[in-house]
Amino acid sequence: MTTPLPLPLPLPGSGNPLAAPVAVPAPALFLASDDLLPRVRPATDADLPELHRLDKEVFQEHAYPYFVLRQFYDLYRDDLFVVDDGRTLLGYVLSGAASDRSRSWILGLAIDRRWRGHGLGRRLMAESLRRLRGQGVREVWLTVEPGNATAIELYVSLGFSYVDRRSGYFGPAADRLLMVLPLGS
Repeated sequence: MTTPLPLPLPLPGSGNPLAAPVAVPAPALFLASDDLLPRVRPATDADLPELHRLDKEVFQEHAYPYFVLRQFYDLYRDDLFVVDDGRTLLGYVLSGAASDRSRSWILGLAIDRRWRGHGLGRRLMAESLRRLRGQGVREVWLTVEPGNATAIELYVSLGFSYVDRRSGYFGPAADRLLMVLPLGS
């Protein structure tokens, strides 16, 4: 199926500006999931500077220093996923499993403020949880700032449940809610 352009354009070599309209292919109605942007993918070494920028933007004084992100990447590179639009990093999720793989922690989930509300956090978490299940992880833990209602709603919708509120978990005036998701045995 083709869609004519609205203005008549000359056919190549015709020189006639009133020639028949040039037809262009209509846009695809359905794209394979791999063709959709933004896309979730494993992080690479080249993503670390942008990942650090995003982490600082989102978590501000609680952001990981660059060297910590570097070490997390070296330790957990298979459990670090990013979402990008082909040019810019829009978010990431990082998990870290115990050596026996019985328990894992979500060490970070961050979405660029301009892209919140578009399901990117859900897509990143789904990919992370899929991978952790495949590794035989039995439960996933995380902490979340008590006032972050959007994140809490996301985690509850994914099956996480509230365990405890930890006062000063990340230092003075940095309380956190502790949540867990059983993945089964």
